[in-house]
Amino acid sequence: MHRLTGRRDESQPATQANRSQPLRPWQIRERCFNVRRRGLDPVEIRTFLHQVADELTVAQTALRAVQEENVRIKNALRSWQSAQSANHRYR
Repeated sequence: MHRLTGRRDESQPATQANRSQPLRPWQIRERCFNVRRRGLDPVEIRTFLHQVADELTVAQTALRAVQEENVRIKNALRSWQSAQSANHRYR
């Protein structure tokens, strides 16, 4: 069973990707594809899947960068705390 209706911005055709804003989860869940004589349009589906994959790549890259920055900040904080602790012990 294919879902043929759903929420989407009707001002843009289904095949055009809105590149200015990332996809929202509801847009992915409720995405509709045009039905052709032999089923769904494979070009439209492939275009949508490429858009999802591109956005997932961006999100995962950003997540990795944030995780690395988090580790760097935690290490710097530990060093600073150790230095502060050493300074207070010998006064």
